[in-house]
Amino acid sequence: MSTEPRPPAHPMAFWGELMMAQAQGTLALLGQAMPSSAGTTPPEESPTKGLTQDAMQWAEAATRLQTMWADFQVEQLAKAGVSPPALLDPMAWLTRASSALSQLPLANPEVQNKLWADAAALSDTVLAQFGLAGAAGSGSSSATAGLPRSDPRFTDPRWREQPFFALVHQMYLMVSDQLMALAENVEGLDPARKRQLTFAIKALVDGLSPANFALTNPVALEKAIETRGESLVKGMENLLGDLRRGQLTHTAADAFRLGENLAATPGKVVHETPLFQLIQYMPTTEKVAAVPLLIFPPWINRFYILDLTAKKSFVKWAVDQGLTVFMVSWKSADASMADLTWDDYITAQIQAIDLVRARLDVPKVHTIGYCVAGTTLAAMLAVLARKGEDAKVASATFFTAQVDFSEAGDLKTFIDDQQIDALSHLTPEGYLDGRYLAAAFNLLRGNDLIWNYVERNYLRGEDHGAFDLLYWNGDVTNLPARWHRDYLRDLYRDNRLVMPDSLESCGVPLDLRKISTPSYIQAGREDHIAPPQSVWKLTRHLSGPWTFMLAGSGHIAGVVNHPAQGKYQYWTNSRAHDSLDQFIAGADEHPGSWWPHWRQWLNDLDTDRVSATGKRKPGSRGDKVLEDAPGRYVRTR
Repeated sequence: MSTEPRPPAHPMAFWGELMMAQAQGTLALLGQAMPSSAGTTPPEESPTKGLTQDAMQWAEAATRLQTMWADFQVEQLAKAGVSPPALLDPMAWLTRASSALSQLPLANPEVQNKLWADAAALSDTVLAQFGLAGAAGSGSSSATAGLPRSDPRFTDPRWREQPFFALVHQMYLMVSDQLMALAENVEGLDPARKRQLTFAIKALVDGLSPANFALTNPVALEKAIETRGESLVKGMENLLGDLRRGQLTHTAADAFRLGENLAATPGKVVHETPLFQLIQYMPTTEKVAAVPLLIFPPWINRFYILDLTAKKSFVKWAVDQGLTVFMVSWKSADASMADLTWDDYITAQIQAIDLVRARLDVPKVHTIGYCVAGTTLAAMLAVLARKGEDAKVASATFFTAQVDFSEAGDLKTFIDDQQIDALSHLTPEGYLDGRYLAAAFNLLRGNDLIWNYVERNYLRGEDHGAFDLLYWNGDVTNLPARWHRDYLRDLYRDNRLVMPDSLESCGVPLDLRKISTPSYIQAGREDHIAPPQSVWKLTRHLSGPWTFMLAGSGHIAGVVNHPAQGKYQYWTNSRAHDSLDQFIAGADEHPGSWWPHWRQWLNDLDTDRVSATGKRKPGSRGDKVLEDAPGRYVRTR
């Protein structure tokens, strides 16, 4: 028995061990099963003496796998005190899965009998397609076989060409459906626990897909055979790179550069505080709207979701529409921001408004708040209204923002007393590592944002593509721990923002009913983070005029939809309506992007134009600026 010290148990290493076991088993099986092709015999002194060229390639792949894994273990020994994101801890996953399964009536004889009967019937049906079920018929060719269940994960023909793979994925789909049905029919749970149970079972069955394991994935097996194991070696390289980062990679790391092909709209940083930088963009028109536009992006993400490549950039489009555009770039939290609270972000938004007003010598600004920054924008408007200062804001636009969290979507799965209290153990330095949030958001769309990449990049060894939106998605931002816990507790859990005077900020109680600012409210029809029925509720709390617009697609694509792309659609309804259902029932559908509709709404509020001179052009003669956009805060990790 070896006496060499082993690295201490490391939660993230589990995923490497699982992948390593799969890769080694696959290499061993395929290396022995593949017929030897004619090849040169290695020299007499070679350690692979007597092996064919093909066999040498399989052996070399196995050796390289073992070496990579050994090097990684040594690295982890040196970093034994560094903890990875807990959402990557397999023990936490296994505990949740075990707890979820224990709540299902799997020991019930009726349930077991149904499972066995359905499995037997499905087996006969599938095998009959290949002429292998004696009593079920003569069968048909595999090329034309029709299987009873379908799923996007198994559209490749290779899942249907061989009886084994056809039966494996069909059985998986059947069991998945039955487990989900059992979870949805569990009685005696309150809605929050029921939601957590169904989410846990969904995450479990998604993770157990045969597409996620090399030996049960015909596409990955074929790739391994074609490359003599090189695809598995490349997949292990991809996995180890992600384990070192503590984060799943979705796109090529070197495909984008901030200020060059992302966040590249020309502009200047005109002010900086310990919490944010203020960016002003260079005008592209001779005349601009007299009232400038100030955008508050969510502080849980980088601001350039609204300034992706030039063909997608909302910022560039807005500038080209004759708007003087300012953007807040939030600083990613560090230990110095541990004590920041709700007040600090609301105060920062008011400060940014006053900075823009003073800089351009204007009495008011248009504002946009995206997602959580829209929530804070509503709270800020309530503060200004209470103080009699709401004339500073000419209009408020809410991109998929919530104020009433009673129907706040899938994220509520992660929010209860136990999970909120657990945050204190994840934030010893006073801030929440952005990788936790990235993992949570990825789990909401596990098949699309986790397992799809496990299959492609780990099992098949494919290189990452270049996708600007996914690059942004992986560019995580840290959050002040105290503020984050307060936000989850006071808003998501207790829903206090819509309770008049229940919360206080900047020394005054908050009452959304006092907001008279003209408002434009955008929701995404397929949004699972801020569902449209939740966003709609904002209309129930405003005293001023509002326009609600429902966009096609979801939380990101429903917002970032440049008119030049000609994608999706949106719905408007100028008639009276008291509910989202009424709005939809009488809505008019329009093709393409909603951005021009919003621009017209803004123009109807403000038709005055001024020359784009002086400080309307940041960095012009006599104008002191700090640096070029996108600034250093967006690059801070």
